[in-house]
Amino acid sequence: MELQPFRQWSRENGYGRQEALAFPDCDRNLQVRIGSLLTKMAVFGGYDYDARGLGHEKLLGMRMVFLLSRAALRVHRRPVAGEVLTIDTWEDTAKGPHMRRVFEMRDSGNHLCVSAKSDWLLVDPVSRKILRPAAFAAIRTPPPCPKDIDCPDPGKIRLPRENLQDLGDRRIRWSDLDGNGHLFSGNYADIVWDALPSSLQPRGVETFAINFNREATLDQVLRLTGQESENTYRMEGTGPTGSCFTAEIVFAPEPGGDRGTAL
Repeated sequence: MELQPFRQWSRENGYGRQEALAFPDCDRNLQVRIGSLLTKMAVFGGYDYDARGLGHEKLLGMRMVFLLSRAALRVHRRPVAGEVLTIDTWEDTAKGPHMRRVFEMRDSGNHLCVSAKSDWLLVDPVSRKILRPAAFAAIRTPPPCPKDIDCPDPGKIRLPRENLQDLGDRRIRWSDLDGNGHLFSGNYADIVWDALPSSLQPRGVETFAINFNREATLDQVLRLTGQESENTYRMEGTGPTGSCFTAEIVFAPEPGGDRGTAL
């Protein structure tokens, strides 16, 4: 069997490459984990800036790091282990303090599997202060994305203060951390799925959204609470200084439901 090389490309306003979906990217049903999709979003943003000569070390030397603030994903079809995905990312200007970045993931037939939007904060890694996008514009002014992305905008997610399910505690361990010294953004979705009621864990997903409200660091304990409403589940992880994250999952209806079948 002849092996085909994977391609990568850099554009004026984006970056893309092909990747095989590996076995550890997937859950027990061999479908891609939402945490793996969040990870790819973070990694591909890095690939884009690497290609522009603005890699992590260069930005760090300029006292700039990007931290994911909000993300939203729409799952059109959930890819499975072994599939080759074509993943594209584009910058999408700025809105308020947020730098915006969008994504599409397509299968070998060029069918759209996942689309995503994300908001990032530019932060001084020494003072931990949020920098305005104008600080980055001195290096590069992000252009708008040239195409429409079929995904909800990432917005504010709030849970009610009553009638919540107690989902237990989750301590932040060494292997949860990334090079910025806090809980890696891709690991949050794994924490969410581990805490979900067992009846929901294998369900198909239509959309997933998450707000990253505060950094979680080594040995902090997050108190997890949740609320289920029809096909939607919301969850919050609260640390010692307040809300660390909030997340919202809209599940595909189960077989026999009014709106189709689970992915």
